[in-house]
Parts: sequence; structure tokens; C-alpha cells
Amino acid sequence: MSVVYALATPPAKSAICVFRVSGEGCLDQIPRLFNSAPKEHGFFCVRDILLKNDVVDNVGLISFKGPKSYTGEDSFEIYGHGGLGVMSLIIDALQSVGFEEAGPGEFTKRAYLNNKITLNQSESVLDVIESSSKSEVLLASQSLSGAFTKKIHEISKKIDGVRMRVEGEIDFSDEGEAFLDQGLIKDLGVLVSDFKSFVDGCFNKKGLGSKRSVVFIGPPNSGKSSVFNRLLGFERALVSEVAGTTRDLIESEVFYNDLSFSVTDSAGIRETTDKIESRGIDFTVDSIKDSDVVIGVFENDDLSVLSDLTGSLKDKVFISVLNKTDLEKNVASIFDCYVSAKTGQGFNNLKETIAKNLGEMIGDDSVYMVRDRHIKLFNLSIKSIEKSIAVLVSGNDMEIAAEELKISRECLDDLVGVKSSDDVLGDIFSNFCIGK
Repeated sequence: MSVVYALATPPAKSAICVFRVSGEGCLDQIPRLFNSAPKEHGFFCVRDILLKNDVVDNVGLISFKGPKSYTGEDSFEIYGHGGLGVMSLIIDALQSVGFEEAGPGEFTKRAYLNNKITLNQSESVLDVIESSSKSEVLLASQSLSGAFTKKIHEISKKIDGVRMRVEGEIDFSDEGEAFLDQGLIKDLGVLVSDFKSFVDGCFNKKGLGSKRSVVFIGPPNSGKSSVFNRLLGFERALVSEVAGTTRDLIESEVFYNDLSFSVTDSAGIRETTDKIESRGIDFTVDSIKDSDVVIGVFENDDLSVLSDLTGSLKDKVFISVLNKTDLEKNVASIFDCYVSAKTGQGFNNLKETIAKNLGEMIGDDSVYMVRDRHIKLFNLSIKSIEKSIAVLVSGNDMEIAAEELKISRECLDDLVGVKSSDDVLGDIFSNFCIGK
């Protein structure tokens, strides 16, 4: 495989930027890229990175001799200053010695192909990155650590053990001694029961991965942007007494109660002839469709502004919020939360309500995080074991029972990546970020 590189940190101004390089022969190019090579592999050192003998940056450098690396290949990492100009020049330097830009998930894919990790562990890398709560991180880390793979191997060994007994029965029948090990059916039943209990303890991450989202809507001057800013803890959105100030979607992120979610401020909803403001309102309607929770902010009990949004709000979690409770007012008790963006009153309750409605989604009894691919293979594996039981109970050809157990085991092999098609690998690693 060719030598590849990737920026492993976001392409934005920051304290440092990190580049990863991997592939046979990459360590031989270090003298061409730096003013001197590391004295030892696996130890951090500081060197000048060069481009046509010009110093680009004074960087941190650590090299790894394969197979003692993440990918299992020769590799090294560069820790430079996080400026866009620096990043661009480092890329030029890497390309000058023939290194190629890596595709999504290239490093983890190479780790899998070099038997450093299993296929499901590769998927767990992405699950950890995409996790938006502590619970999700802990479940994904269980799989990443190899505990999930170990459990799969244990089930596979049990299937192999029963299959050998079935094939032993076939050998005896070939010699004219036809009898059935009566413990086979019972042991297969126990195997199915234990297998199903294991699957029930897995949490299907379907629906996760994309950040859970909250959008603020409401009429102009209801204090929607002020509530948005107070929730964030800083002024992210422009606040003005002039109606229609917010015309674009303003997004930020909140981490509360072990839960991470995005929050979006939107244009105030009203009838308008202003083409730009009208376009902003269209953006608001679109953002509702993509959100998990919609928060309506009002300064009185007139909710008529929502009448045109009935279709968009259908099947959405809607939280009604009355703002400006620091002002004396008589309103109907129809709201879910009562807050004051000015004083901060009621915001703890608002945060709790948001967190409750987003939900953890993960049961307390969940042990491992899995994907649709895993569930499908689990079900196929269990179905094959059940078919083998039916064959044995009916007294039909035992070779069919042995074949079903073989199929059951192959499903688990597919799950951990003992054998996988290029299409499966393409689907999995295409969702990774560049640099991982």
C-alpha cells in the first residue's frame, strides 16, 4: 500500500495541528522532511520540518516502526502550530516526497487489514467519535476494548463444539450405528437462549451518530435569541428590539447532564414582505423538520403564530416557553417552562426539560453498542441454530443440521471481519472522518 497522510485535526486556527502518516517506506523519507531524524522510534522529539530546505515550522515528531503502530505499518505523526498557512505548507512538504492524501477512515481500515483490530472494533472507533453522551461513549468503548469481540468468539466456540458433536453423529451413522446424542437438542436450546439474552443486552445505535438537535422558534421580540444566549451562557446571537433582526440560522452546542446536543436560533415567525426576512423564515421551517426538539418562545399566551406550522410540528417534541417572567403579567398556565432571559430564572428547569425529552435512549441494562449490520447477522445466526434444532427434532438428515450450524458460525465470522467483501468495507469506512 502507498504512503498516505492526513490532517487529523480540524482545518481551523488552533493551538496545534496534527498530521498522521502511514505506509511502507515513510520512515525512510524523514531525513528529507526534517532537519534530523529521531534517535529512537516511539519517543517524542522536536524537529524543524522542511520544504525545499526552507524551515516551515518547528514541530513535534514521533515515529513508530511497524507493526508497533495504530495501523500496523511504519508511521509517524507531526504536531505543528495550528495556523492555516502552516497546515498548507506541511501538506506541500508531505506531497513533495510523494505521499498521497488519505481517504476517509484510511488509517483504521489499514489497522483492520493488518489484523491490529477486528472489523467491529473498527466500527467502534467511529461510534466513540460520534457519541454525544457519556453513556454512548462507555458502550462504544466496551466494543473498542475488544470485550464485544471476545464475547462473539465465545459464542462461536460453543457453536463449533455442538457442530462437531453433530458431525460425529453423522460419522457413526455412516458406520451403521445410528443413534442420537439426546443432549444435543437440549444444549442447542440453551445456546439459543443464551445467544438471545446477549443480543437483548446490546443497544442498537440506529438513530445515533448525528448530533441531537434543538431549534428555537417564536414570534419576533419574544426574547427568543436572549433565551438562546442564556442557555449557551454567552452571547452567540444578536439581540435587538427591532423585529426581524434574526434572519439566518445561528447554531451552537450545549453539553448538559452528560448529554451533548446542538441548539439553533431561527428567524422570528411573522407575516412579512421583506424578501430576506421571508427567506429566513423559510430556513426556520426547514430547521424544524430536521430537529429532535422544538422550543417555542413567547412573551404572552398568544400562540397563534404556530397555526401555520401545524404540519411541520407534527410528530415533533414541542416545548412551550414563556419568557420575561421578571415582568408582571397575567397569562394562562399553558406553558411547559417559565423563564426570564434577563435574570436566569427558570433555566435549570428548561435544561432539565430539554434533556428529558431528548432522552438518554440507552437502557440501564445495555452492555454493548451494535449496528443494524450486527443485528442482522445475529438474527441470521440464531435462525440457523433454530433450523438445526428443528432438523434434529424431526429426525431428518443430520447433514442439514450440521450445515445450518456452519452457516450460523459464518454469520459471526462476517460480523468480526474474518471474511468481508470490499462492498462491506467500503460502506463502513466511508463514514469515517479523514485522518482516522
